[in-house]
Amino acid sequence: MKTKIFIDGREGTTGLQIYDRLAARDDIELLTIDEALRKDVGERKKLINAADLVFLCLPDDAAREAVSLPDNDHTRILDASTAHRVADGWVYGLPELSEAQRERIKAGKRVSNPGCHSTGAILLLAPLTGAGLLAPDYPLVITSVTGYTGGGKKMIAEYEAPDREKGGELDSPRLYSTGASHKHIPEITLYSGITRPPAMTPIVADYPQGIQVIIPLHLPGKTRDVFDALSARYTDNRNIEVRSEGPAFAPCSVNGGTDKVTISVLGYDDIVILTAQLDNLGKGACGAAVQNMNIMLGFDEYTGLRI
Repeated sequence: MKTKIFIDGREGTTGLQIYDRLAARDDIELLTIDEALRKDVGERKKLINAADLVFLCLPDDAAREAVSLPDNDHTRILDASTAHRVADGWVYGLPELSEAQRERIKAGKRVSNPGCHSTGAILLLAPLTGAGLLAPDYPLVITSVTGYTGGGKKMIAEYEAPDREKGGELDSPRLYSTGASHKHIPEITLYSGITRPPAMTPIVADYPQGIQVIIPLHLPGKTRDVFDALSARYTDNRNIEVRSEGPAFAPCSVNGGTDKVTISVLGYDDIVILTAQLDNLGKGACGAAVQNMNIMLGFDEYTGLRI
């Protein structure tokens, strides 16, 4: 009997891409909802309870509501929203953190998919704090350059509007989400092993997909140690490449093409410059969700991934 999967919120950017990835697979059965009933709580509850695993591709409040809908002990939930990434009782879905984390995901009933910016930042920082190369209270500054699909439906509509003004502010990279603490900072802080929340500056640019997380560190004489720590941590992860030569890629170069993360250890004098390059809708969203699903259901972890 095939494993039954339901995508709650299939109409969104992440939901559509997860559906497209899973529709061609013959090892699962996708449950679908009538378009006219996609907001009907009763119909959604019926499908959620019929599924072995449910993807939540919903706004945060709707995701919190959806978690209350299962009334059985077998439906497992994989939440792609921000709602449960640092919540008690949830497993953080970044298997590359450790083999123990991978086992937690495999056994988890409630798994949260990481954010795209935080995926890059945590993969860069966690091995360094773990190896004692980076003090937990180091004053971190993180810059992320992302394609506009990382900003959700409203931002996508602005950039892809047919009557968009040419030569306007959207044509150039620009700061965004600077009026409040970035939503990914809590998970970066918790899972990177740091005690001081980083200063984070997200930048959006005029291309659809691809993100580059950039972290400069003042670590005199430690460039090789940093490279060795990152290489050793990810040596058994087929979807992560660690490089020691530049220049680092332009973020748009991963535009929809891969579920890999490319880590570069660069720098000059006493400055180490770390970058993590990934597709914000690949390993930063739907690719990570499919990877976590594979782990949870006992499939090969990399089935259906573009690596």
